[in-house]
Amino acid sequence: MDVKKMAVIGSGAMGNGIAQVGIMAGYTVTMHDIEQRFIDKGLSTIKESLAKFAGKGKITGDQKEDMLSRLVATTDLQAAVKDADLVIEAVFEDLGLKKKIFAQLDSFARPDTILASNTSSMSITAIASAATKPERVVGMHFFNPAVMLKLVEVIYANQSSDDAVKTTFDVAKKMGKIPVIVKKDSPGFIYNRVNAPTALLLQLILDKGSPAPMQFDAAFKAFMAMTPFELFDYVGIDIVLHTQKYYSETLSKDYTPRKALVDLVNSGNLGKKTGKGLFDWSAGRPVIDTSNPTTEFDATHMVALQVNEATKLLEEGVSDSPQDIDLAMANGGGGIGPFALAKGIGYPTLILKCNELADKFGVEVFRPTKTMLEGKAGV
Repeated sequence: MDVKKMAVIGSGAMGNGIAQVGIMAGYTVTMHDIEQRFIDKGLSTIKESLAKFAGKGKITGDQKEDMLSRLVATTDLQAAVKDADLVIEAVFEDLGLKKKIFAQLDSFARPDTILASNTSSMSITAIASAATKPERVVGMHFFNPAVMLKLVEVIYANQSSDDAVKTTFDVAKKMGKIPVIVKKDSPGFIYNRVNAPTALLLQLILDKGSPAPMQFDAAFKAFMAMTPFELFDYVGIDIVLHTQKYYSETLSKDYTPRKALVDLVNSGNLGKKTGKGLFDWSAGRPVIDTSNPTTEFDATHMVALQVNEATKLLEEGVSDSPQDIDLAMANGGGGIGPFALAKGIGYPTLILKCNELADKFGVEVFRPTKTMLEGKAGV
């Protein structure tokens, strides 16, 4: 299918970002939300963003006006999707809500319209089950901010057709993104799944009580734009808790949220959004004191967990390409992919680090996989 018109369901941070990416790529976009005040805020965000692009000379004033002329907003869901070739849902992460919306989309949209979910964690297969034509449902996971970050994960539901996935992949490329196909619907897809065990390590360190977050992050500040615990705060401690709980239900009980993480959320100190979490954000961003870094953990521990989890994606058929996994990791948050790092560090060292952490915390999800032990991944 040649996609010319798209609809974006949701005008929040992700929705208005995706809508902006769409109009900047030449598409006609209808943005929908349930109340006009949400739409007004989304439109204002898009206009401000395009004005910044024009101010920096990245687009002309005429281009900006052309882009805005191809953007329509409405609170009428049926009107939003009736002539769309592609619909991208970007609402709150609630499976029941998403299934309700997809049942409506299935009814309102043309039979050949592709229906995509921007969910970062929910099962595309479960979402697709709400449609009478589930073969046209796919995942299309953008990363925040959608206007800036390049990675788009295009995810197969169990029911997805190859044509629906290919069309979605091609749209992402036309948007100037770097799409990676997730061949099997699985919690966390690629990017978030590879990072799942490192987030678990951080919550285990919190629960242990040492090293302190400042000491831990001090060891990483020299080579990371945003350090690990600082990123916890940036994402939101409540989001971290929600995600770890989800992984405990879908991947392993090892991810069960520990007391320190639960207590932090209950205290209301959720990170940047509340001004305080593990660090003080009142000045806009915390200052990481590098004078007393931990020597108990280092970057190789984090890399080892990422490489190990990446090999699980190969073993489970979520991806059949180490290169695609590296591409996703490099473009979802910057840096170098796990398999590229593994070549430099060596699998024997990474295996030792995984076993060290598994023994230290009594967590079997850290144990090296068969692929890790064979040292063949990425070859």
